[in-house]
Amino acid sequence: MNTVDLNCDLGESFGTYKKGTDEDILDYVTSANIACGFHAGDPSVMRKTVKLAMEKNVGIGAHPGLPDLVGFGRREMRISPQEAYDMVIYQIGALYGFVKSEGGVMQHVKPHGALYNMAAKNSDLAEAIAEAVYKVDPELILFGLSGSELVEAGEKTGIRTANEVFSDRTYQEDGSLTSRTLINALIEEEEKSLQQVVRMVKEGKVKCLQGVDIPIEADTICIHGDGVNALSFARNIRTGLKEAGITIEKVGKINK
Repeated sequence: MNTVDLNCDLGESFGTYKKGTDEDILDYVTSANIACGFHAGDPSVMRKTVKLAMEKNVGIGAHPGLPDLVGFGRREMRISPQEAYDMVIYQIGALYGFVKSEGGVMQHVKPHGALYNMAAKNSDLAEAIAEAVYKVDPELILFGLSGSELVEAGEKTGIRTANEVFSDRTYQEDGSLTSRTLINALIEEEEKSLQQVVRMVKEGKVKCLQGVDIPIEADTICIHGDGVNALSFARNIRTGLKEAGITIEKVGKINK
């Protein structure tokens, strides 16, 4: 039987700026990646999102990003492995405080945006992030792009990892995500997105933009919470996965 986790990036509002429909999307996902204040989010939003996730029995994860609020953490920065290590520990700690104070348990860590993509290819950054996660709590699960340096670093460090695939992104032949600077980076048609996801889970393959199938491992599927049709995407994918005979469960229960 195929079993997969369904995750979403949440808690991205801050101050008077509201982003996404977190409360509604939490009805359809099994894991939540909560922004920790660097690329998005603020203390009040973090607390509220943690409480909502706990109320809906959704696995809680820290979503550390680069310190770039204006660029939403999607612009690359030249940082050292030591800086990556420090940033990740700082942000995990910030969210952990809210999780602990509410009586919850943190399940995972998923780097955000440019930090995530940089670590997918840069082994030094990947190892620094994996070490940061391990040093904070070796029971945490590290999310990384399927088959990436980040997943490999996590395994090397001795922590549990989850190969992540994307419902609304296209792929390159080397297994990387198509850059958001290109017009064909996003999949906007719900049916096309669902077909890609089901195939990745059941067949372990995805068709890249170069027109060939590449192997892929899917432990957890990402749905972006900031899209215009994010809620509809989440509802459609959850329903479609179940209709395809795929069980949806939070990654902490799958990956033991």
